[in-house]
Amino acid sequence: MSNTPLPVILSCGEPAGIGPEVAARAWALLKDEVPILWLGDPRHLPADLPYLVVDDAAAAASVGKDALPVLVHDFGSAVTPGQPDPSHAAHVIEVIARAVRLVTDGQASALCTAPIHKKALKDGADFAYPGHTEYLAALAGVEDVVMMLASDQLRVVPATIHIALDQVAHELTPKGLRRVIEITHNGLQEQFGVPTPRLAVAGLNPHAGEGGAMGTQEVDWIAGLISDMRAEGYNLTGPLPADTMFHAAARARYDAAIAMYHDQALIPIKTLDFDKGVNVTLGLPFIRTSPDHGTAFDIAGKGIANPTSMVEAIRLAYKMAQAT
Repeated sequence: MSNTPLPVILSCGEPAGIGPEVAARAWALLKDEVPILWLGDPRHLPADLPYLVVDDAAAAASVGKDALPVLVHDFGSAVTPGQPDPSHAAHVIEVIARAVRLVTDGQASALCTAPIHKKALKDGADFAYPGHTEYLAALAGVEDVVMMLASDQLRVVPATIHIALDQVAHELTPKGLRRVIEITHNGLQEQFGVPTPRLAVAGLNPHAGEGGAMGTQEVDWIAGLISDMRAEGYNLTGPLPADTMFHAAARARYDAAIAMYHDQALIPIKTLDFDKGVNVTLGLPFIRTSPDHGTAFDIAGKGIANPTSMVEAIRLAYKMAQAT
């Protein structure tokens, strides 16, 4: 059996965005640390980037210190930064599917996805999924996945994600919250190497409802669910007032925080570590990370995009692969 490390495969994402340039800069910063294989059309990479076309993923580790290994997916044309081409949309989708096949076939250790632009995919290829994560779940044949935002300072999971605030109390259910806790617990064990995960669960309402004075979900069912899951062996605390969960002393007491809605989760991590936050999808049968930013069409091609989140996403994917 070969001891050559399997690469992290980096899907190109929307080629008119900042994905290609931050991928190039991330490779330059990580080439002595992480084997990377970029999947996309090399015409979309920065003109001054040294790259080498490879025929298969196995070649990535041996050439990756001198040039970015590229597995070619022909998009049919070059790209204009900041201007998505409708003819490229189907190729963006197929690159994601190809990348998943490479990981699930054991040719790559993990998948890191560059940002896509959902409107461009819907306009150009009638993309039927709300986003990247849902498409990956469909490709993997799983129904329940969890979005974790992770950095060195905090790991946080929103139990509900891209819905209006006035819908959160309706969408948040005992079954759904239980599943989020289970997937987060299992992901920390299996992909982060945390043998006994400690999870802190936020309340939905201010002051975690203050005994029912500011909302009743905590006393009606959240506290009971946490108590039931503790009896099953889960190491849980809560429901906790969200405004006291994210200072340094509080963060030292848990391995991940479960928040009830999008901003309750993302505001603290973006405040603590804006550039280094990484999006991790838990519940998939493979490792997937992505930078915590979008396509940034307004600065694409200008050479000013910050690669830090992409660097951290690739680095974390490889670290997670070593822990499995």
